[in-house]
Amino acid sequence: MENQQQNQVIGGSKRIVAVTESPLPSSTNPNNVHHHIEQQKHGWKNFFAYVGPGFLVSLAYLDPGNLETDLQAGANHGYELLWVVLIGLIFALIIQSLAANLGVSTGKHLSELCSAEYPVFVKYCLWLLAEVAVIAADIPEVIGTAFALNILFHIPVWVGVLCTGVSTLLFIGLQRYGVRKLELLIAVLVFIMAACFFGEMSYVKPPAKELFKGMFVPKLTGDGATADAIALLGALVMPHNLFLHSALVLSRKVPNSVRGINDACKFFLIESGFALFVSFLINVAVVSVSGTVCGADNLSQQNKESCSDITLNSASFLLKNVLGKSSSTVYAIALLASGQSSTITGTYAGQFIMQGFLDLKMKTWLRNLFTRLIAITPSLVVSIIGGPSGAGRLIIIASMILSFELPFALIPLLKFSSSSTKLGPHINSIYIIVISWILGLGIIGINIYYLSTAFVGWLIRNNLPKVGNVLIGIVVFPLMAIYILAVIYLMFRKDTVVTYIEPSKDDHMEKGTNNMELVDRVPYREDLVGIPLPH
Repeated sequence: MENQQQNQVIGGSKRIVAVTESPLPSSTNPNNVHHHIEQQKHGWKNFFAYVGPGFLVSLAYLDPGNLETDLQAGANHGYELLWVVLIGLIFALIIQSLAANLGVSTGKHLSELCSAEYPVFVKYCLWLLAEVAVIAADIPEVIGTAFALNILFHIPVWVGVLCTGVSTLLFIGLQRYGVRKLELLIAVLVFIMAACFFGEMSYVKPPAKELFKGMFVPKLTGDGATADAIALLGALVMPHNLFLHSALVLSRKVPNSVRGINDACKFFLIESGFALFVSFLINVAVVSVSGTVCGADNLSQQNKESCSDITLNSASFLLKNVLGKSSSTVYAIALLASGQSSTITGTYAGQFIMQGFLDLKMKTWLRNLFTRLIAITPSLVVSIIGGPSGAGRLIIIASMILSFELPFALIPLLKFSSSSTKLGPHINSIYIIVISWILGLGIIGINIYYLSTAFVGWLIRNNLPKVGNVLIGIVVFPLMAIYILAVIYLMFRKDTVVTYIEPSKDDHMEKGTNNMELVDRVPYREDLVGIPLPH
C-alpha cells in the first residue's frame, strides 16, 4: 500500500494534513514504514509533548518591568492594587490561550494573519506598533540588567546600560552549547528570587484580611493610583507576548484533526494556566512584601527614603530579613537572570513579528542587536540625566506605553478568535468572547480616560506660556483622536480573508474500526522547528 501525504498550503501556511488509511495487510511489515508514519495518540500521556511555549512566555511576566511596577505599587499604595494583578493575570491567561488556539487552529501566527487580513497601510502601521511594543518591553530589561551590574560591580548605571548591548548577545551565543541548560539556569535564578520574596513574605506576615481586600475590592485612591494601575496592566498584559505565543505553539506536532486540535488547545490552556498561576503568586508576593515593609510603623529613616523613591536598584533592602548581608548579591544575580530571560523571549517575538508582517527573517543575534540598540538610546539618556531614579521612572513609562499599545494586538486577536473565517468550528464560546471583550474594552477605556485627563491636567498645571500650550495641544489632540479612531476601525472592520483550513475528522477511530489515523513526523511549520524550547 502506498502512503499519501497531503500538504495544504493556504495563505502561505504549511500544514501537514492527517490522512485516514485502511488497515495494513497482515503481510506488510510495519517496521518498513515506521520511520514515515506513527499512530496518532490521544490523552494525557501526550501532555508533556506540548509543554514549553506557556512556560517560556510566562518568564515575561517575571521581567524587570513587572518587578518595578510591583515594587512601586506596593510602596505607594500598599495592597490596594492587588486586584489589578489578579484581573491582569486572569486576562493574560484568557488572551494567551486565545493566541495559542489561534496558532493551533490556523497553522499561522497572529502577525501572519494580520498581514493577510489588513490593507497594506494598516499592515505596516500594525507592524511599526508591534516593533515599538518589543522595544518598550526591552527598555526594562536594559535598565534591570544595568541595575544588576551596578549592584554587583558598583559601576555607574549608564555604563551598565552600555554593557547590556553585549550581555544578551553573550547569552544567545551560549545557547549553542546547550540551550536547555541555559534556560534551566535562568529559570532557577529567577525562581530563587521568587523564593526569597516568599520567604520574606512569611517573615513580615502581611495581614491576610488586607491582602484579600486589596485583591477583591477594586479601588483607585491617592496620587498616581491610576497611572500605577495602568503601568501594572502594561507590565502584565504585553502585546508582543500575543504574537510570541501564537507562533511558539506552531513548533509542536499537532495532528490536523478535530480531536488533535482540541486536545492541543486543552493542553496549552492547562500549561499556560499553571505557569501564569505561579507568576501570579510571585507578583502578589513582591507587591505584598513591598507594601508591608514600606508601610511598617518602625521603618528606619534610610528605608523610608528608599521606599519613597523605590527602584529595582534599591529594592534589595526588602530581602534583608531573609538573606541578611547577602541580600543585595542574590537579588542582583536574580535580577540579571530575569532581564536576560525576558530579552530572549522578546528577541523571538521580534523575529516572528518581522517574519509575519514583512516576510523578512533576521539572524537571532542581529535581531537582538537591532532591538537592543534602539532600546539603549532612551535608557542611556535618562540614566545619564536622571540617574537611577530617572531610569526607574522610565521603566514605568515603558510599561504604560505597552498598555497603550495593547489594543493593536488585542483587538485583531479577539476578532480573529471570534471569526469562523479564521477558526472555523474552533471559534470560542460566547461566554469567552463576551468576557474577553469586556476586559479588553475596560483596559482600552481606562487607557483613553487616563491619556486624556492626564494630558489636560498637565496643560492646566504646567508653567509654559499660553502659546506653547496651544501649539502642544494642536499636535497632541489630533494624535489622541487618531488613536481613538484607529481603535474603532480595528473593532468594527469586518474580516474578509478566509484562512481556516478544514481538518480531517477522526471518523474511523470514533466508529471503533481498526483503521488508523496517521500523521507524518514533520511538524506543522518547518520554519519554526529551530526554536529552542524547554521540554
